[in-house]
Amino acid sequence: MSAPESVVVVAGTRPEFVKLAPVVAALDRTDRFETILVHSGQHYDDLLSERLRESVSLPRPDEHLGVGSGSHAAQTGELVAGIGDLLSKHEPTYTIAQGDTNTVLAAAIAASKCPTTFCHVEAGLRSGDREMPEETNRVLADHVEGFSFAPTEQAAENLRREGVTEDVYVTGNTVVDACRKNIAEARAGSDVLDRFGLAEGEYIAATIHRPRNVDDATRLRQIVSALEDAPLPVIFPAHPRTEKQLSRVGSSSEGSLRVVDPLEYLDFLRLLDGATAVVTDSGGVQEEASLLSVPCLTVRPNTERPKTVEAGVNVLVEPEMLDEKLRTVVYDPDRREAMTGARDLYGDGRAGERIARLLAYRLGEESPDLDAHGIDDLLETAAE
Repeated sequence: MSAPESVVVVAGTRPEFVKLAPVVAALDRTDRFETILVHSGQHYDDLLSERLRESVSLPRPDEHLGVGSGSHAAQTGELVAGIGDLLSKHEPTYTIAQGDTNTVLAAAIAASKCPTTFCHVEAGLRSGDREMPEETNRVLADHVEGFSFAPTEQAAENLRREGVTEDVYVTGNTVVDACRKNIAEARAGSDVLDRFGLAEGEYIAATIHRPRNVDDATRLRQIVSALEDAPLPVIFPAHPRTEKQLSRVGSSSEGSLRVVDPLEYLDFLRLLDGATAVVTDSGGVQEEASLLSVPCLTVRPNTERPKTVEAGVNVLVEPEMLDEKLRTVVYDPDRREAMTGARDLYGDGRAGERIARLLAYRLGEESPDLDAHGIDDLLETAAE
């Protein structure tokens, strides 16, 4: 057998670690690839990086750029330079990144300047909102020549409309792989409900972090007010940046809202799993909520996960209507039941395996058997 091909996998935020873990595991199960894991350092809090990495069974990063915080422009520029240097050093056949962060955009730009093929996991998601920096990042990353691994046919159609028609594969979303792998361990091993004195199905989970919500004092105050007045206890693991903004708008210690430190991944998964509902502005949490049959209220005017809205398990809500919508979910069992039951929106939990096998196939390996989703189906590009 020939020497293994090197693959650089770039991650830098909590969702990227979670969603790339199944890809790295699948690559490592073959003899075809040597994986080089790069941590950009975009999330630098320990709970959001090192301990998270351990909980999802990722190996220790081979390279660490330590970019930290900064303006979008400064952070992206530093990452482009740093990732570019590493690509020159390792000369990978493939460079893989996932999602829509500055880390992903920088990896795409750096890869486009080097003799490597860029692979975008979770390609084709669109909210249509160019005010979101994430939307700009994902659009630009998708237009770098390489492989686009779309989570759904809807995402592949978005790429078709933009003229991206070559090497587009509908693989499912690796969030399904990660959630299915980790939920049993979270249920068995996490004591998060006991630590917070919570009973199954008798609390609300919340996570708000996007600049549209946390940097706008009026929106944030409305969100906090709705959570404080919620009819059930609300557990809100706050991103460090969000916690800083929360302190500026103030929060009553007598209401339902309880702001806590960021949770380890398995603890958060267990918290979400046992909740009556979740209030969020996170794309990944929208997906995980659908997988775990937890009604989701997304405090945004749009979403790049429209399948959750179309399936009825996710409702987009503006801050001034959050209190009303939350009470409806809590007090109306029929409504709550209607917001569950769409567990298969993003695939069957084998996206990481498909990605690894597709990359091996493109290097000339014999077509692998992928059960109901054979290699021939995956090799039908979005140009069809």
